[in-house]
Amino acid sequence: MYKKIYMLPLFLLLLISCKKTDAVTTAGSKDSTSTVATSGDPLPSWNDGALKKEIIDYVSKVTKEGSPDFIPVESRIATFDNDGTLWAEKPYVQELFAFYRVKKMVEANPALAQKQPFKAIIEKDKTFFEKGGDKALIELVAATHTGMTEDEFEASTKEFFAGAQYPGKNVPLKQIRYQPQLELLNYLRANGFKTFIVTGGTVELVRAISADFYGIPKDQVVGTSFKYSFDDATNSIKREPALDLLDDKVGKPVGIQLHIGQRPVFACGNEGGAGDLAMLRYSSGSKYPSFQMLVNHNDSIREYNYQEKDNLSLNTAAKYKYHVISMKDDWKKVFSDN
Repeated sequence: MYKKIYMLPLFLLLLISCKKTDAVTTAGSKDSTSTVATSGDPLPSWNDGALKKEIIDYVSKVTKEGSPDFIPVESRIATFDNDGTLWAEKPYVQELFAFYRVKKMVEANPALAQKQPFKAIIEKDKTFFEKGGDKALIELVAATHTGMTEDEFEASTKEFFAGAQYPGKNVPLKQIRYQPQLELLNYLRANGFKTFIVTGGTVELVRAISADFYGIPKDQVVGTSFKYSFDDATNSIKREPALDLLDDKVGKPVGIQLHIGQRPVFACGNEGGAGDLAMLRYSSGSKYPSFQMLVNHNDSIREYNYQEKDNLSLNTAAKYKYHVISMKDDWKKVFSDN
């Protein structure tokens, strides 16, 4: 999240342009990926080409009994970033949730509209965040994500995800997931891999949808977290307005070790903020054959086209021979229909 929160210009653009979203109802339907993993083509939304073949070849060789590259099931750990890797990140869903929380909190307590940072959001005052910088943005996240029990926060996330639409595309948030990645997750799991989300976003927000959106249970989500305290009077866990783990950049290997306890052999992130390079580097140090990938956002027609100014992620991928997913060339389809 905090590579996300620190991106002040994007946040301010969202502050000005984000419109009130109407509640939407999505029909309950099974993902089209449910039978993909065991079909003749396990990755139908990937174009036939070198990368698709390399993925399948890797999975085949490390799961074949007797192969010199065989990886025991207990060591088949796969980690995926979320924003820009499993779903779209322009704008970040974390930011949309912060705006949603401001609206709800002001409705419940109108006096907040006269206090910062709520006042700046309500009045669309971009100068407040320009002057306050990172500190003001972190204050906003702390104000909207803490000071409640986990049960209260979970209820809030459920309401948010049930009604929110993605700005610009006007679809439910479930439809900004990348279909090729959903197929890849299923393919890996069908071959004995345990899939984890390792996100810079707050862990509780992603846990709210990880099972439904990605087939990944809550306990397989690693993310940025706040400090917790136990309230004996109410027998509940409360979150405090102070960070416990910043799960971004060099924080990702730390989060992986803390929550998973072993290096991933398969890791996938995205180019755009250089937030996933440490995770990929950590994965490459496995004693088993490993596989690292970066999503390159180079499809302005079907998604977006953006790169880092210094091209650090792509340069690093070239240096260490990581695999780069060209969204434009490697993906036959980008978004999920479900």
